[in-house]
Amino acid sequence: MMETLEEIELCVPQLNSSCRKPVHSQTTVLLIYVLLSSISFFTVALNLLVIVSISHFRQLHTPTNLLLLSLAVSDLLVGLLLMPVEIIYIEACWFLGDIVCTLYYIADYIITSASVANMVLISIDRYVAICDPLHYPTKVTKSTTQVCVSLCWIVSVFYRLLLLQDHVVNPGVSVSCIGECVVVISNIAGIIDMVFTFIMPITVILSLYFRVFVVALSQARMMRSQISTAPGKHGSVTMWKNEMKAARTLGIVVVVFLICFCPYHIR
Repeated sequence: MMETLEEIELCVPQLNSSCRKPVHSQTTVLLIYVLLSSISFFTVALNLLVIVSISHFRQLHTPTNLLLLSLAVSDLLVGLLLMPVEIIYIEACWFLGDIVCTLYYIADYIITSASVANMVLISIDRYVAICDPLHYPTKVTKSTTQVCVSLCWIVSVFYRLLLLQDHVVNPGVSVSCIGECVVVISNIAGIIDMVFTFIMPITVILSLYFRVFVVALSQARMMRSQISTAPGKHGSVTMWKNEMKAARTLGIVVVVFLICFCPYHIR
């Protein structure tokens, strides 16, 4: 009886080198399925709405919205490609082969790197808009933004391929048993990855938003004094308030993203 139960728990019962099947209670599995499926659905639906809206309406083709479009694309890929795979293999073994497993992790890491890079670009965009508004239209143009977004994705691809070159050359090098899909990098590669995709981006983002906060306070005091002495400057005040509202909204998005991203490295 014990042998039968042990065989049932194996991904491939006939092989001793087989991994054991993931074992969870039915209630836990059901809750995880419902939760992750809901998150995946809303991630795809909401980001698809953002992508269609920005792509369809020409008046939304601004540098900031192009950055948001790139971020929405990366989030859409997470909900459309990555999360369904995680949902399927909560209670199942991996039988798609080592090559597909490696490609899955490469796609995962590329999308993650691109998302972080997009967050940095958004922070830079808001920093220039608030701290140097007079030169913003000339410094941050649609063509410049398109180049930055393209470089963001290209660099993410080459960076991840370089970091995972051992797995690209020899797929399945980290797999210890049949039915497993895992990619393990060296400690040195892990430290490099943490520095370039976590510590440096967070440092840049927090520094820029702290500077935005300081400048916003000084500008707010200046605006109040100008309104009291020259009531006709409501147009510039409204424009400044719109920029601040955009910075505040994007700041919330960045903070939430970083909170969700921290467990990836702190483990």
